[in-house]
Amino acid sequence: MNKPLRHIAIFCGLLVFALLLRDNWLQFVRADELNSHERNRRVTIERYASVRGDIIVDGKPITGSVDSKDPLYRYKRTYVNGPMWAPVTGFASQAYGANQLEKLNDSILTGNDDRLFFDRTLSMFTGEQKKGGNVVTTLNGAAQKAAFEGLGDKKGAVAAIDPQTGRILALASTPSYDPGSFAGYSGKDEKSWVALEKDKDKPKLNRALREIYPPGSTFKVVTAAAAIENGIIKDINAPTDTPEPYKLPLSTVPMKNHASGCKNASLNYAMEVSCNSVFAKLGDEVGRDKMVEMAEKFGFNNPEIDTPVRAAASVYDKKMDRGGNALSSIGQFNTATTPLQMAMVTAAIANDGKLMKPYMVDHLVAPNLDVIEKHEPEEMSRPMSAETAQLVQKMMENVVEKGTGGNAKIRDVTVGGKTGTAQHGEKNKARPYAWFISYAKTDSGSPVAVAVVVEDSDATRDDISGGGLAAPIARDVMKAVLDSRR
Repeated sequence: MNKPLRHIAIFCGLLVFALLLRDNWLQFVRADELNSHERNRRVTIERYASVRGDIIVDGKPITGSVDSKDPLYRYKRTYVNGPMWAPVTGFASQAYGANQLEKLNDSILTGNDDRLFFDRTLSMFTGEQKKGGNVVTTLNGAAQKAAFEGLGDKKGAVAAIDPQTGRILALASTPSYDPGSFAGYSGKDEKSWVALEKDKDKPKLNRALREIYPPGSTFKVVTAAAAIENGIIKDINAPTDTPEPYKLPLSTVPMKNHASGCKNASLNYAMEVSCNSVFAKLGDEVGRDKMVEMAEKFGFNNPEIDTPVRAAASVYDKKMDRGGNALSSIGQFNTATTPLQMAMVTAAIANDGKLMKPYMVDHLVAPNLDVIEKHEPEEMSRPMSAETAQLVQKMMENVVEKGTGGNAKIRDVTVGGKTGTAQHGEKNKARPYAWFISYAKTDSGSPVAVAVVVEDSDATRDDISGGGLAAPIARDVMKAVLDSRR
């Protein structure tokens, strides 16, 4: 063979080798990735070729599937009270994919999970149509309804947790959307999707998990816990030696109190009427690093809180100066939190200092109803001792009995709470956020902790307060949970 032919033969051999190498790489290394890729149309066709499993609340499905008779995508997803449950279910669309529980549990719902291999094989022999498994949630239908209807046409969110287990009982966000409105792939579905994408109020945003807000005075319970745990406060009814006016560290600007009697106020009284000066001074005395440590024990600065839907990370700044830390200690400056995070804070206090990891999927079941995975409650951290938690409980219960949280009272039930009105916008001139956090106690402990935030309302600025707008919503959610246990 002459030299040019030999070179051509070698080159052709290298091409064949490269082709074989690439072919094997695709078949054996990337096969699973390509099979499940969101742009692989076969995946979407298969996903809607059979009846999709359901998401279950209180033993009843809040999702369904309808035979659309379409030759390409036969079954289309349907939703019961779609806008109310959208923050839980997410959406499953033939044209726009899926998110939240619909996406995270897709393999179970479609019946393609490896754990459902026996069911799929049995269907082949019996001739029965393949079915998906079900996702059984921890949600409480009555609590969810109370949260959603309480928010009404206001922009805001509610998160409710069982403090003893971490089970998420309610997760509401408004304005919301109907995931069934774009579940198909028709022109009508496209129009609905585009309208939602352009909506300035962001109805597809899950505010309970994915939006962060300045927590305002609700954060004072964290500062109180830090002050007691670090020995700054030994008696919640003793004077705190707080001047009036109190000037922020590194500043000549006096801190404004919206309540009277804050000079030298005890921690208990300061919580009752929400004295800014007392808590700002305590935050400074605890110090930034210890405040960060306490906040992080509650879950702040953690980007991996999975419910299993991932929550946005709540923030307590690690690098701010003394003045910033003092402001952050009253929930201002750049402190920001999700409603879920403040529900977690409240749950830990109500559970005597033990924070349980929040979760919303109780178990997964096969089409034959066999349980294939069960979630067990898991301790996340212990932000404070039981003794500290009980002192904070006393102060929060005093807020409801005598202070700013009176609208959360429930007859014959012990309720603890904290109001908050968070300033925001340029020079704090934007309409403030109204917050309320609370828990209810029974003889066997606390079955529910709630956080409510209302972004805006038809009220005037002076009328906005956590006690006026958010507390009644929290009360109704707690009452719904208590009634469902009787």
